Amino acid sequence: MKNTVLILCIFAQAMQEVTKEISEKKEILRRYKQLLRVCKSNLEKGDKEMIRSAFNLALEAHKDMRRKSGEPYIYHPIAVAQICAEEIGLGPTSIVCALLHDVVEDTYITLENIKFQFGDKIATIVDGLTKISSSLYDGSTGSVQAENFRKMLLTLSDDVRVILIKLADRLHNMRTLDSMSRNTQLKIASETIYIYAPLAHRLGLYGIKTELEDLAVKYTESKLYKSISEKLSETKLERNKFIKHFIEPIKAKLDEASISFDIKGRPKSIYSIMKKMNKQNIPFEEVYDLFAIRIIVNSSWENEKSDCFKSYGIVTDMYTPNPARFRDWISTPKANGYESLHTTVMSNEGKWVEVQIRSKRMDEIAEKGYAAHWKYKDQSHSKNTKLDKQGKNSQNTAENNSGLDQWLATVRELLENPETNAIDFLDDFKQNFFSDEVFIFTPKGELRKLPSNSTTLDFAYEIHSDVGNKCIGAKVNNKLVPLSYKLKNGDQVEILTSQKQSPNEDWLNFVATGKAKQRIREFFKEDQRKIAIEGKDILERKFKNAKLELSSDNLDKVVKYFNLNKTSELYILIGKGTIKKTDIILNEILDYENNKIFESKNKSLPKKTQTKISNSDTILIDDSSSELAYSFGTCCNPIPGDEIFGFVTIGEGIKIHQTNCPSAVDLMANYGYRILKARWSNNDPTKQSSFLASIKISGIDSVGIVRGITDVISKQLQVNMKSINIDTIDGKFEGSIQLYIYDTSHLEELMNNIKKVEGIYSVVREK
Repeated sequence: MKNTVLILCIFAQAMQEVTKEISEKKEILRRYKQLLRVCKSNLEKGDKEMIRSAFNLALEAHKDMRRKSGEPYIYHPIAVAQICAEEIGLGPTSIVCALLHDVVEDTYITLENIKFQFGDKIATIVDGLTKISSSLYDGSTGSVQAENFRKMLLTLSDDVRVILIKLADRLHNMRTLDSMSRNTQLKIASETIYIYAPLAHRLGLYGIKTELEDLAVKYTESKLYKSISEKLSETKLERNKFIKHFIEPIKAKLDEASISFDIKGRPKSIYSIMKKMNKQNIPFEEVYDLFAIRIIVNSSWENEKSDCFKSYGIVTDMYTPNPARFRDWISTPKANGYESLHTTVMSNEGKWVEVQIRSKRMDEIAEKGYAAHWKYKDQSHSKNTKLDKQGKNSQNTAENNSGLDQWLATVRELLENPETNAIDFLDDFKQNFFSDEVFIFTPKGELRKLPSNSTTLDFAYEIHSDVGNKCIGAKVNNKLVPLSYKLKNGDQVEILTSQKQSPNEDWLNFVATGKAKQRIREFFKEDQRKIAIEGKDILERKFKNAKLELSSDNLDKVVKYFNLNKTSELYILIGKGTIKKTDIILNEILDYENNKIFESKNKSLPKKTQTKISNSDTILIDDSSSELAYSFGTCCNPIPGDEIFGFVTIGEGIKIHQTNCPSAVDLMANYGYRILKARWSNNDPTKQSSFLASIKISGIDSVGIVRGITDVISKQLQVNMKSINIDTIDGKFEGSIQLYIYDTSHLEELMNNIKKVEGIYSVVREK
């Protein structure tokens, strides 16, 4: 009987597995057919067969793989391909590459296989999508993550589709991040905020950029995300009612003006709300422009600009605009091709509303970015060509008259001689190509766009490298200014040069653009190369005169003797004369280093031990009960209750940071392999030492206000203060207080009690 029951159980389990397998095969086929439906209008002869071949190859390669959620892995490449087709507007080449984007990295399929079956172009794009294996990474740049970002960004100089497919890949990963471990969630979310969301923004993919930002903060600042999300949900009905009431009179006036239009109402994104709250240190209730509407005029190319400005006039006739909040990106589009009018107006209910006005063409470019830009550009040239049918050559020969073309041309110029250190490369790239812009005029009235914080010297290098190298100053609006003068929108700049001028190393401290930094570094690299050659000659003569072998082993010993890291540094210091010829007594140097090596081999060295610092039992690192030395990051001062992580530093042990620390995104995005899971132990907080926290307070200045605050802190809650600093201006006061508390709930209680003091306007924790 028992055997019969066992057989029946095994049979039932086998049937369940068969049923599940059949169900999954049906679901895979359904998703594939849905993908074909989405890209059907973009397909030409032979495209469907190529996509089918890519799907079959990916299906076979990933057949035994599953995602962390337990789903078949093939769901992921199909979803990425669908995002490429539906949300970005890419064509069949990109869809094939999206289906194959993980096969080389994760399976037995090689690039040679891809090249043989699909050709060189698809193989090149798939190679750009393939991460560098950590086993092949030599560690020279300090971060395999940064090296992967660098590899991906360098493809901008060849084929922008690599970046677009990578964004689709990242978007689907973010949409399905719930099934990953907490550490992985933090790493991927930080990478997203650090590089992928700014890339989507720069390529004009505003919908994807907004979703990536919101999904990222869902994991990096989960409590705040949840709080804002709940408050938006609670006010949804009221908000919809308000927006409906706001747009009704606008609709009527637009109809009267015979303007064809669509109007969309929406709340600000959670990320933008959170950013404003953090920047201004205000609660959700004080974010004044939560509402936004978009007017999309259905006009022809010839009439769209005039119809947008007519619509703007109608809106501002009905509602009073805020003059400081008007932005005209139709007359001067952003570098990524974005065109729109933005204004913020006061509603009849006393609430600010942001209004965006654009044409249907402008809206599609704003949502689908680069792909839509090329679609409309081709239409304007009367060409029936898709983005996916254009290679590098056709892109380069096309008329580069748009902001996006100019931006890509600038990127390609910078990437011709990229920074070899991946971290430095990323810093330069982010600083130059993800920042806001200023619009500058040449003496002849030509418009140039530069990153914000650009100086007159940046402008000189923007004109030409030789002009930058010889720049001695500039006239801005006919007034003489120094090289470090920061340019403002609308400045007209004339560069002054001298043949006697040459770059100075101090220039690197104030230039903002990657082009300027690169040209200055190139100048000094060439200068240092000549100095290094001279230093090398001096050292070689020293070895020859001493009749010693010029071996790599002996060179290493000389380098170590002078406490240097590289032979090149040694050559430069000798060439400059910093290390004098008389200091290079080779026999003594080599004997000294040999003795050091002998002593280290024979001396019994004490073993390194990790000491436990005060309060070390309050943190569990990697859920380990072993005692690991750590200290708290001074950039964020975490306290119990904060979500935290550990970071393995070089030379300072493990540092504990908040997950929303100002440094967290950079650390997790570039050094994910050095991130450790950390959490507070469940010990009774009253048995632990206190932690330092800082709060910012503001309110109406009145007699006794400070005493009221200190009474709450010291007498009511018996909390020790480290410092208190309060300034008053015109009847208002602002101040900051550093105090010792046990955890976040203790801090919350204290802040709530301070808010009850008469005259206090706001109390927030400072990061």
